[in-house]
Amino acid sequence: MNSSASSVVNGGISFWYADDGLPAVREPLPGDASADVVIVGGGYTGLWTAYYLKKAAPFLRITVLEQKFCGYGASGRNGGWLYNGIAGRDRYARLHGHEAAVRLQRAMNDTVAEVVAVAEAEGIDAGVHRGGVLEVATTPAQLARLKAFHARELSYGEKGRELYGARETAERIRVADAVGSAWTPHGARLHPVKLVKGLAAAVEALGVTIHESTPVTEIRPQHAVTPYGTVRASYVLRCTEGFTASLKGQRRTWLPMNSSMIATEPLTEEQWAAIGWAGRETLGDMAHAYMYAQRTADGRIALGGRGVPYRFGSRTDNDGRTQAATVEALREILTRFFPSLAGVRVAHAWSGVLGVPRDWCATVTLDRSTGLGWAGGYVGSGVATANLAARTLRDLVQRDSGQGGRTELTELPWVDHKVRKWEPEPFRWLGVQGMYATYRAADRRERLRPGTESSRLARAADRVAGRH
Repeated sequence: MNSSASSVVNGGISFWYADDGLPAVREPLPGDASADVVIVGGGYTGLWTAYYLKKAAPFLRITVLEQKFCGYGASGRNGGWLYNGIAGRDRYARLHGHEAAVRLQRAMNDTVAEVVAVAEAEGIDAGVHRGGVLEVATTPAQLARLKAFHARELSYGEKGRELYGARETAERIRVADAVGSAWTPHGARLHPVKLVKGLAAAVEALGVTIHESTPVTEIRPQHAVTPYGTVRASYVLRCTEGFTASLKGQRRTWLPMNSSMIATEPLTEEQWAAIGWAGRETLGDMAHAYMYAQRTADGRIALGGRGVPYRFGSRTDNDGRTQAATVEALREILTRFFPSLAGVRVAHAWSGVLGVPRDWCATVTLDRSTGLGWAGGYVGSGVATANLAARTLRDLVQRDSGQGGRTELTELPWVDHKVRKWEPEPFRWLGVQGMYATYRAADRRERLRPGTESSRLARAADRVAGRH
């Protein structure tokens, strides 16, 4: 029997919190305060930055300010993909040369292992399984894109990557109509909330101060302003990703793009046997409006994709509640990939926002004239990228404060990259809605009219989006 909308737990932040429980909220800022470094945002970027800075310089007084609780945003709602993708790499190759982009990609490859190693060292049981990343193609056009993608990844120096035909793909996972796939070892599945909770605890144990229920309304040089008081610090680091638009003067900096997910009930052994997926790879596809999925530690499928891509005026939701049409669209992807699961119940649905710069490039910056820094714009690849960004922010702060010099990380091409702002409303709402409607139309056309060439609709949407 198919799941009905009434049987789905909708919102409540995410399935990951329903599974692991909400945290006990830390105390808000009690009044005006001072620190050496104040970090705005208690997600992966902010917590990793606090972790690495405090490890490198234990004498630093570091304060983290979080508007709700650590992991309330994308860090507690994502698909649990720890992998080596980074937004903007191809553009950085054009701007700075191929070798610079190779260095960036190599750093991302190493970051997957870094996150796993630190979690182990800190005793964080985040349900990590290093099965790599498998991306499948289900149409001739997707297969052509997959082969081009595979060749491009090899050109950036990736080792261990493999390309599979239909039969080899089916031996790993039986996705209906799959005609090929590509696999990289640089990926792992994890439980996002267990990671962020463990990281917050590790940061506090090092002596970092975390204040929750403390929204920052304005950032200016040496000041982070909240309703409860102002924290003054030499360095103010903005780590707010999809919630950046809520800050004064930042409305058009990064677009808060929505992504939605569902999680099934636990599957039976017979159902898993019909699907395969014994390697527990994170699973994606080559559609223009792509999907992403994982086999969870407790035997569910958690699957995500675009629903309502953007809310007018850069608004964000409160509790992750997801429209019924989006839940059904994600369920349709699930059953299209795995027809044998047509009767499986969808147990949970939720949504969250990710940060999208106008040129779709992730960045790390420290303005040495003001002490203001920021990192983000991960476009959905933040689980690993946030760690690399945090280590880079650490090195930039240490260099600026005289505690260190240039490092391999400070010389990566995404450092100090400048991005223009998004268009004012209603133009950005119209543009984003039209862009994703066009991507979905392109996917439908490719399924109905098989051919090896990507739909011209998708190429037009790419140009409008500024992705190429």
